[in-house]
Parts: sequence; C-alpha cells; structure tokens
Amino acid sequence: MHKCSQCGGKLRRVHRRFLEHFGYLAVYECKACGAEEFVPRRFKFHFGPNARCPRCGTFRIVKLKVPDKIDPMYVGLLNLIERVAGGGRLYHCRYCRCQFYDRRPTAAENAAARARAATEIKSTPPPDTVSSDA
Repeated sequence: MHKCSQCGGKLRRVHRRFLEHFGYLAVYECKACGAEEFVPRRFKFHFGPNARCPRCGTFRIVKLKVPDKIDPMYVGLLNLIERVAGGGRLYHCRYCRCQFYDRRPTAAENAAARARAATEIKSTPPPDTVSSDA
C-alpha cells in the first residue's frame, strides 16, 4: 500500500481527469489529509536536467564504458535516438538491471558541478573598487 509523503496516511487511487490521462499513469489521494500524488508516465523520464532509468525512473545509475553482455539493453524509440545522435552516454540501472543511452549527466554529476560553482564564486575576491579623488 502506498503512503502519503506529507502525513504518512494511506493513499487510495482516484479517477484521473481527461488531460491527466496523457501525463500520469495513476493519481492517488490521501485518506487523511486529502493530498494528491501522481505517478508519471515513462516517457516523462526522458525530460529534465538529469539522466534517469527509463524503466523504473531512479536517479541512482552508473556510467558504463562498454555494453554489458549479461544485462539487457533498454529498447525504445527515445533510446535509439539518443544512441544514433552520438551525444548519448551508456548508463546502467542498479535496480532493474538494464542498460540505456542518455545525453544528460547524472544527478550526482550535476550536484558536484553546482558545488564547484558555488565554491568558485565564494573563493573569487570581489573586484577592487576604484575611488575617484574628484
């Protein structure tokens, strides 16, 4: 059974509105607080700033240098486009054990880049102010 992320209560499945059918697999509502939680469709995993597993949606993936002969390659149109375009890197999901191509960096790489940028900004001295003797 699913639990509410706000209060920890039980969730029940509710009917989706017409436009929600295109973006979500399911909509759940908390019995206690009435908060709604949405389960996105798989194609939405290909959008966003970070690479995600196209099967389960997790951000905990690792890069591979060469394809693994044991674990299966994820088959899909967007995966083929990523591979043919040339910018896609090979990733492996630890949980569903599939391989796939993606052009985006991992969430850990993005976090490290943001941390480096923040320390760069802090370490650079402010520009010297020139005072005029007018």
